Amino acid sequence: MSKTTTARFRTLFISDFHLGASESRADELRRFLRRVDCDTIYLVGDILDLWCLKRRWRWPEANNRVVNRLLKFAKRGTRVVYIPGNHDETLRKYDGLRFGGIEIALEAEHCTADGRKYLVTHGDEFDLVVRHAPLLSAIGGHAYDGLLKINRRFNHIRALLGLEYWSLSSFLKLKVKSACKYMSKFEDAVIAEAERRKFDGVICGHVHKVADVRSKIHYLNCGEWVEGSHAVVEHDDGRMEAIDAMELTKQLEQAERESERQLVLAGAGVDDDMADDFVMPMKRVLLAQNA
Repeated sequence: MSKTTTARFRTLFISDFHLGASESRADELRRFLRRVDCDTIYLVGDILDLWCLKRRWRWPEANNRVVNRLLKFAKRGTRVVYIPGNHDETLRKYDGLRFGGIEIALEAEHCTADGRKYLVTHGDEFDLVVRHAPLLSAIGGHAYDGLLKINRRFNHIRALLGLEYWSLSSFLKLKVKSACKYMSKFEDAVIAEAERRKFDGVICGHVHKVADVRSKIHYLNCGEWVEGSHAVVEHDDGRMEAIDAMELTKQLEQAERESERQLVLAGAGVDDDMADDFVMPMKRVLLAQNA
């Protein structure tokens, strides 16, 4: 067995796992976390969905695997900083404490390898609905959960038909004018706060919409792990970008399979051309038998 193929980053920013919600993509998240090597990980809020867990305790084994993976990072020397969001805000009262080597913080200031400063915050404090209408926010949360259930059934049918996943909620966000205005106002508010505090950029989550907007203030949103699978990363030279985490994971998994294949062929004293000389005639024989 070859060594696990990983991607090297200086820093990983990832948010909105919503562990405890029925739609959380914990299995895919664990696959991604197995494939990264980094010095620091920022968990940018809504890692746990305490709203859902209070309504109904749902904690599959896949969630334990994600938590264990994060604890293993901390144990091996990776700095892990947990910035709670509105769905796990109970943890905010533990600001400054450590659990299993994981730091709890209300926000963070991150300095990149090339000297730029970024504000790291979940972002719900800039959401006027969450701040001034918590009941409306809770109702909206229930509505979103219902929409996800409809979306799951819809995509089950699409999968049976051989079609790719399609997000109903993302489609509605793009089509509904008020949702577009909400996103724009949220981004403007976060950017304004970063500028006021003399940061070069800001990294947040909360709105479930991955973003990488470069202007005077670099705005980055980590996306989410309910319908999507995104993250923000810093490379060793200080470059910052949002990535499709599952696409990267699949590429790394494929590279590992190919590496293992090459090791097997090398151990047998076989090169690619020799293998093709065997496989292709065998394929033609099997096709002829099935004709």
